[in-house]
Amino acid sequence: MQAVLYERTGPAAEVLQLVEMPLPVPGPGEVRVRVYASGVNPADVKRRSGWARITLDTPFLIPHDDGAGVIDEIGPGVTTSAVGERVWIFDARLGRQTGTAAEYVCVPAHKVEPLPDHVDFATGASLSIPGRTAHRCLFTDGPIDGATVLVAGAAGSVGHSAVQQARLAGATVIGTVGRDDNAPIALDAGCKEVLNYRSPHLAEDLLDLTNGRGFDRIVEVDAAANIDTDSRVIATNGTIAVYATDSAHAPTIPLWRLMNKSVNLRNVLLYNLPHAEHRLAADDLNRWITRGDLTPRIGQRFPLRDTALGHQAVESGTGGGNVVIDVVDPHTES
Repeated sequence: MQAVLYERTGPAAEVLQLVEMPLPVPGPGEVRVRVYASGVNPADVKRRSGWARITLDTPFLIPHDDGAGVIDEIGPGVTTSAVGERVWIFDARLGRQTGTAAEYVCVPAHKVEPLPDHVDFATGASLSIPGRTAHRCLFTDGPIDGATVLVAGAAGSVGHSAVQQARLAGATVIGTVGRDDNAPIALDAGCKEVLNYRSPHLAEDLLDLTNGRGFDRIVEVDAAANIDTDSRVIATNGTIAVYATDSAHAPTIPLWRLMNKSVNLRNVLLYNLPHAEHRLAADDLNRWITRGDLTPRIGQRFPLRDTALGHQAVESGTGGGNVVIDVVDPHTES
């Protein structure tokens, strides 16, 4: 099979290489998936680049946790999956050195979810990290029917999914974006209002939109940049769910302001997600995609040989949505 891998961290164009490898064989409890599409997420890019001093602790790594395809072989003891099933994959690379940037990947059988026939593989490859991260941020602290939710970075992959999920759960959603031309994307996803987070009076405007009450949930893409605003606009007993803080790793937290309102500051790292929580998220995602209620925004797409270009698109913020590697030409999918 063909696969993309790297043997050292560094710039995508320098370290990612397309190679021929033996076809993997599923072990006990595993399934082998013929990968049709592989999703590129910021975590994949950071790991490959050596961000925050991440090191490669195996001889090589095939990147990407997310993907979609068709099961073509099952290992001993597997009773929950069958050859020919269309699936989306989550956490493929977690604890292993083989992700979905390959024509085939073997994963534990519990790491695949059913992909309906009418849902394309690019959508399947865009579900796991964005969708489950958004779900964890929104629902871990209780139902949000009737709540008011603020989604920072509402046009990004996690933010876009969070807006849709919050609306499906009965919440009113306000979004922020960094560029005015991203506002229509957030509005189309379900935001009632969208503000530019660079506004000098952002906190005041956000509070005005809630009649001064504040937000029951905040889904936060950059805690370091936004925690001061968040602490001002979060409602009493609200939750700020943080899934990234790229602008600084040790931000100053206005702790007394948060304590004074009994605010829950929840940190979300998907790789620590208990399987019971995954099950809740996956059940919702599966139901919503089956009904067509949840539609990931697919951005740039590249063939496997151009995986480096996909990484560069994510790094530069020019992906235009979820960046997908088409391991199989989508025009020939069957």
